[in-house]
Amino acid sequence: MKNKIGIIAQFPPPIHGLSKAVDTLFKSHLKDEFLFEKIDITNNKKFLRNLINIWNSDASLFYLTISQTKGGNLRDLLIMKTLLLKKKKCIIHLHGGYFRKLLDEDMNYLQRKMNHKLISKLDGAIVLSNSLKKIFQGLLPEEKIYVIPNCVDDEYLITNNEFEKKVSLLKSKSIFNILYLSNFIESKGYKQVLEMAKLERDSIESSGKRRYNFNFAGSFFDDKEREYFFNYIKKYSLEEIVEYHGIVEGEKKKDLLKKNDVFILLTRYEKEGQPISILEAMGNGLIIVTTDHAGIPDIVIDKVNGILCSENEQRKIEKLNNNIFINEYIMRNNRNKIIQSYLESSYLSNFITLFKSILKMN
Repeated sequence: MKNKIGIIAQFPPPIHGLSKAVDTLFKSHLKDEFLFEKIDITNNKKFLRNLINIWNSDASLFYLTISQTKGGNLRDLLIMKTLLLKKKKCIIHLHGGYFRKLLDEDMNYLQRKMNHKLISKLDGAIVLSNSLKKIFQGLLPEEKIYVIPNCVDDEYLITNNEFEKKVSLLKSKSIFNILYLSNFIESKGYKQVLEMAKLERDSIESSGKRRYNFNFAGSFFDDKEREYFFNYIKKYSLEEIVEYHGIVEGEKKKDLLKKNDVFILLTRYEKEGQPISILEAMGNGLIIVTTDHAGIPDIVIDKVNGILCSENEQRKIEKLNNNIFINEYIMRNNRNKIIQSYLESSYLSNFITLFKSILKMN
């Protein structure tokens, strides 16, 4: 008889790193191993109904993705308390790197104390990379803090033949394509990529030589961000070198990853964990330009996978514009790293092992 696992999480829509990772897990072949019960906590207006469903559930193990906001944490505390009252196994998954700061600096004494008390009684916590394990130090023993990295879904990975063709075309290219693929949040660095496009435009006017095209894709959650983006393009006449592709999924997203050469995400987003978009770009042979922030240094090494910027280096946009190096060595490093450690099959195998291990615990 299969064990039932309650998946308490945010499911798409909207699509973001957390919901995409949860969707990959829920729709996977793990359903051959376990019975999955879906409890979608995206809409907080349905919280009471979800809490009743959790109380009535006969699942043996619950998997809960936790929030990095004070309000969301109160919801999570009620869920954890309910599961502990039911004497059910529970493991939490943190898709980010902000939770410890939230706990130590942003919460009042009572909420902080409740987190310490409830989390310490759980069966474990999952983080995205080794450097993020410190988030749960003092809350759980070391052996109950697990690392499961994000992955590249199979549908977004070009074939080996397509990759080799991409490498072979490198020497004949004179204009390279730069990709920003993320939500349009200022701290994600999209404005700096626009500045790079402006510098490229200035360079074209002075030298007559064109090096880059800039491609942007992702969601606007704020009308002010949308207005800024399109006004900037118009103000500096960037229409010929900048293209916005909207929200991309499926073949459209795969084609975008296939045709681009450089991926830029200059993020200082406080809730950042391990961006799936970086892994997707690496798997498709893109050179990575990013920041030494959150769990990113665990997957991107400077001059091995591209450019890893400190905060000071990130501000020097003109220098960054002239320092992007594109070569076969880095392309192959990035592709091989994903094939070896970040495939969808590896991600799911990690979950099978973990779920079975926790289910066997007394």
